[in-house]
Amino acid sequence: MDIQKRNFIIIWVSNFLVAGTMTMIMPFLSLYIETFGNYSDAYVQKWSGLVFGATFISALIMSPIWGRIADKYGFKPILIINGFGIALSVFLMGFVHSVEAFFVLRLLNGVVTGFIPTSLAFISANTKREEAGKRLGTLQMGSVTGTLFGPVLGGLLADAFGFKYTFVITSISVIIAALIIVFGIKEQRKVKTGREVVYSRKTILSGLLHHRLMLNVMVVTALIQIGNFSIQPLLSLYVSHLTDAKDVAFLAGITFSAAGVGNLLFARKWGKLGDDIGYEKVLGFLLLLSFIFIVPQAFVGSLWQLVIWRLLFGIAMGGMIPITTALVRREAPLDIQGEVMGYNTSFRFLGNIIGPMFGGIISGFVGISSVFIFTGVLFLLGFGFLYYAKRKPTQDFEDFLAESEQKNT
Repeated sequence: MDIQKRNFIIIWVSNFLVAGTMTMIMPFLSLYIETFGNYSDAYVQKWSGLVFGATFISALIMSPIWGRIADKYGFKPILIINGFGIALSVFLMGFVHSVEAFFVLRLLNGVVTGFIPTSLAFISANTKREEAGKRLGTLQMGSVTGTLFGPVLGGLLADAFGFKYTFVITSISVIIAALIIVFGIKEQRKVKTGREVVYSRKTILSGLLHHRLMLNVMVVTALIQIGNFSIQPLLSLYVSHLTDAKDVAFLAGITFSAAGVGNLLFARKWGKLGDDIGYEKVLGFLLLLSFIFIVPQAFVGSLWQLVIWRLLFGIAMGGMIPITTALVRREAPLDIQGEVMGYNTSFRFLGNIIGPMFGGIISGFVGISSVFIFTGVLFLLGFGFLYYAKRKPTQDFEDFLAESEQKNT
């Protein structure tokens, strides 16, 4: 087995473990806060939102920094640091006695929550451009599979062993993933480009904000996550309006997982199609499909209809992350791919932060069903941004950066 194939299998397994274990603790965050004291429902809800979002805030800031370090020292050291860092922070969460301490640990968790984005960047940097979509789509299947099973397993462990030991078990699983990286991954040294250009952080960030295609890819990346996260906190409540069954939590879990199943089934196929006919074409098509599949969810009259539309929506969403990542991989110079991927990840985390707030505000003013319609409009906006970028003359991102660097020096 060649090194690249071996590395890919190891990264896939590690992503499955990390994604699965990190989502294990999500179902009971609010319940865990209630164990710290006798708090009101409003207090618990407020801190649940803060604790949930804390990780994304610090991760948004740190992603480009980890990417720049990875460009200099390699991706494997960053994967190891993130792996053991996640394990330590999760382990300590099981022993806190105040919501403030829990919040701080979630912030620290975000500092090292770069394992899966870094693994995407690692595989992308070591994959041929013409195969990036297919390979990244296959890799996403690992994290999606873990995400599907994680919440269910986490709920079962919490009921069987309690919150404390669920955190401990979660940290052990992440340690196993980190150890697999330590002893299994062999990172090959990058072949440097012939330009011998050292780009400053200012040049890279300015380039991303002024290069038409890259800026639009970053904006679309954020819009995708806003659209994905806008309805998630409200989904169980929406399900309760569609059914009189007692086991609403279980039915909400099935509805939530339906999108994940669609994602899992088609991520690789969309990536391969992007390799064959062009990433911009496939991404534009998926944005339109997402609009078509999410708007009808506002008008369903029964739960089974919602589940079907969520499955179709997941099919469309499944290709977006690997396609946008492959686009960034195609455009970014090899020497700075880690940092550029880091900025792309930051836009994803920005979407994760804005999404729940966006959904909450819209549902508060015009109802939960309207969130689906407004989210659909976001996907149309994303298509418009991408269409605008494609209509303009092509800009070579490496040339664009080199010119910017010369102007700054």
